[in-house]
Amino acid sequence: MEPYFFGYGSLVNTATHDYPDTRPAQLAGWRRAWVKTDARDVVFLSVVQDPSVTIDGLIAAVPRADWAALDAREHGYERISSGGSVTHDLTPAPDMAHYAVPETQTTQQGDHRIILSYLDVVVQGFLKVYGAAGVARFFDTTSGWDTPVLNDRAAPRYPRAQVLSHLEMALVDQHLALRGATVVSP
Repeated sequence: MEPYFFGYGSLVNTATHDYPDTRPAQLAGWRRAWVKTDARDVVFLSVVQDPSVTIDGLIAAVPRADWAALDAREHGYERISSGGSVTHDLTPAPDMAHYAVPETQTTQQGDHRIILSYLDVVVQGFLKVYGAAGVARFFDTTSGWDTPVLNDRAAPRYPRAQVLSHLEMALVDQHLALRGATVVSP
């Protein structure tokens, strides 16, 4: 059986990749977090261990166990075996991995930003897979909303940016407002 990855951010939006056999899944013991590194001036959406949290995401097969393309896409992250912490509907359970920024590479320094075009892609994916309730769970199980959000919708910086409907953008904006996030212009 081919291995699978667990995606918890942009990989939930299937318009950003063509990995086969996608299906909803949950990862126990991890929380999403916006983290800073010295590698770039924008934050990474990563996961940090938190035994009290289970996050929604999407699993997909990695054909022929060829991780090279996915590892390249997820540069800056480390691939981690998910062990038995992913709940899914596959039988038998395949080998599973997810990506996280190594804690040794994070920093508290810098004027980092969340890129809105990236967040838009993530929320669009969660809306398609989990509906509005899933979007709310995404925001609730993600920390770091005190990080400023760079509004780059007019000229997206995220390379896999998608076109969002007015309703999808309003949903993102609503959840940012509920968390008191600061949205800044480029």
